[in-house]
Amino acid sequence: MRGILASSIGVTCAAALALPLTPPAVAATARPVPTAEAAMTARPAPRAGTPTTTTTDRRAAEPYALGSTQSLPLEPLSRDRATPSAPGTTEQGLSRRAVRQFSLLGVVWDDPEAELHGRVQVRTRSAGTGTWSGWQDVETHTADHRADPGGPESATDRARGATAPLWVGESDGVELRVTPEPDGPEADPGPYGADAHDLPADPSLPSGLRLELVDPGEAAQDASLSGAPEESPRNAGPNAGPNAGPNAGPNAGPNAGTSAATAVTAAAEASAVNAELASFGATEIAELSRPETEQEYFALNAGALTEQLLQAKPYIGPRPRIVTRRGWGANEGLRERKFRYTKKVKAAFVHHTASGNNYSCSQSPSLIRGIYRYHVQSMGWRDVGYNFLIDKCGKIYEGRAGGVAKPVLGAHTRGFNSNSMGIAVLGSYGATNPSSAAVRAIARLTAWKLGLHGVNPRGKTYLKSGGGNLYRKGKKVRLNVISGHRDGFQTACPGRKLYGKLGSARSQAARYQGR
Repeated sequence: MRGILASSIGVTCAAALALPLTPPAVAATARPVPTAEAAMTARPAPRAGTPTTTTTDRRAAEPYALGSTQSLPLEPLSRDRATPSAPGTTEQGLSRRAVRQFSLLGVVWDDPEAELHGRVQVRTRSAGTGTWSGWQDVETHTADHRADPGGPESATDRARGATAPLWVGESDGVELRVTPEPDGPEADPGPYGADAHDLPADPSLPSGLRLELVDPGEAAQDASLSGAPEESPRNAGPNAGPNAGPNAGPNAGPNAGTSAATAVTAAAEASAVNAELASFGATEIAELSRPETEQEYFALNAGALTEQLLQAKPYIGPRPRIVTRRGWGANEGLRERKFRYTKKVKAAFVHHTASGNNYSCSQSPSLIRGIYRYHVQSMGWRDVGYNFLIDKCGKIYEGRAGGVAKPVLGAHTRGFNSNSMGIAVLGSYGATNPSSAAVRAIARLTAWKLGLHGVNPRGKTYLKSGGGNLYRKGKKVRLNVISGHRDGFQTACPGRKLYGKLGSARSQAARYQGR
């Protein structure tokens, strides 16, 4: 297996250049912009004195759909404009309007450390039926799914504050309102709530509020290995070229000016780091039997195991099937190129994406592409924050690039990203039970990945806090090896219903390991 890795890395560039450069016929045309007639029907003329909205956009430089992000600055929506109000306390939003097609949305603002103390509600128009949805709430948590304070990801000037993303399906119209609430949304503090800081909320809204409308695209998988040019920077205008430069807009992403050749190399590198587990360019990593997994375990750890350990039977669950980044269609030109690792994986934090449950399992790759684009382009992160994602059908997906068997440093549990991994179940599980397939997938994934590091899923471990709202920086905290997000940070994540299933996941994972 190590021979495979060495040979794969050695031929990365050659293999990448040998990949097809022609996009598939199915993605030969981009989605149309709504007609002027449709726009007039959906958006009434503004009243005198009402500010107009300027839309900035990231769209594909090629004629096939790589996906795009429309960014719309919010407007004051004060019902009584004659009555003065304090700055930031006026309701903001967007009147009903037609937009280019999108499937996922969220609200971002300038300061990543600022909280949005208010209620965000949105209505969308279905692109298929033309009907408008009812008002939906967007989860406004901002600081809980984050890199550790002071880390390489937090230090970037690209980072933005943000709500959770919301999946709405293919839509071409939107209406939004953001209402300040002095008391702020109340989060479920979880079992450690007594130690949390209970600070009063600022009633004002953060500055620079923008609605992000994300089209996850249809051909990102093929583009990521085909050498398709990177998209124009988000604030450079729709006709900007692929090499407009990394400083064209505040949220343009780490590789806004990436060339086609660089994108090809990035895709090849993302595939090569899994070369010990799957062939180069694979769309999935196949599941293994228990004996095959044990054999792989010894091969992966041959240089670190003593003779005594090599003769012992490892506690490791069978490797589950994992859809690779190429399998779900990651456009590798969007993320930061360099992979970052932690020392080992001592714990797994379980999350939900809080993006709603109105998706089908066939839409999971699109949903993940939307979250990836939102994390990188809208929020300014290096890559998608989670190490793995799981859908309601129990399918497991590779998250942050760097290799599924490696201790990749994620941005999922603020204060506890080091020596851990983050697993996000697609959906919202505060009031909805997760599927048994999703819980079983958590157990299978943790039994394998924690087993690679000799960790018992039913055990406890100590992690040093990097700083957060539950534990001060430097404090050693005793946690379950399989913990919920709320165990390390004051948050409702992973939702009350999913959190209640973690005991079952621990027991199942231990059984998969043969304990």
